[in-house]
Amino acid sequence: MKKAGIIMIIGSLLLLGLFKFPLWNIMLGAPQYPEPLGMNIYIDGIKGVSEFDLQNIDGLNHYIGMKTIPKPNEMWEFSVFPKVILGMALLGAIIGLLGIFNKISYKFFLGWFILMSVLGVLGMYDFNNWLIDYGSNLDPHAIIKVTNPDGTPMSYKPPLLGFQKLLNFDVTSLPHTGGYLMFVGMSLTLVAFWFGRKASLKKTTQ
Repeated sequence: MKKAGIIMIIGSLLLLGLFKFPLWNIMLGAPQYPEPLGMNIYIDGIKGVSEFDLQNIDGLNHYIGMKTIPKPNEMWEFSVFPKVILGMALLGAIIGLLGIFNKISYKFFLGWFILMSVLGVLGMYDFNNWLIDYGSNLDPHAIIKVTNPDGTPMSYKPPLLGFQKLLNFDVTSLPHTGGYLMFVGMSLTLVAFWFGRKASLKKTTQ
């Protein structure tokens, strides 16, 4: 099960790319902005794609009553997520190492993948809830108030994934480099499970 263990280690350590690269990206384009404004969302904070993007986005949001983009110390997620990613990367590496020496079953590879998938779903759920609050919990005293046809306040929630039109802004929300590295890493752990299972079946038939 040596090959499976090595693949498991590589896959789980790819998660460490999240400490350098953004997990997610949200871009806002409009006719008055030839260069779109953007936010890169890391596991430990939010940064502008360009130097003054966050400042400009906060300025626009002020007119419609949206909150300012949170600082790292204003969201518990930015202190917890790095610990979770580091813990899962180390756990995966340990499982892979034990697999190389045939100390554990290949099923642990699948167990790691399932646990990471559950944590990923919970993270996306939490992120979506933040987007809902960010785009819906508006200041009633905002300078500009836009309502839906039925008279209810319009929500400015950015999409969790994909494209959406918000007033005159085209908003696109997609995974960034760190998100793709995490996807590849998790996929590799499934490959490790497959190789481990194949090696185990071969051993039992000998």
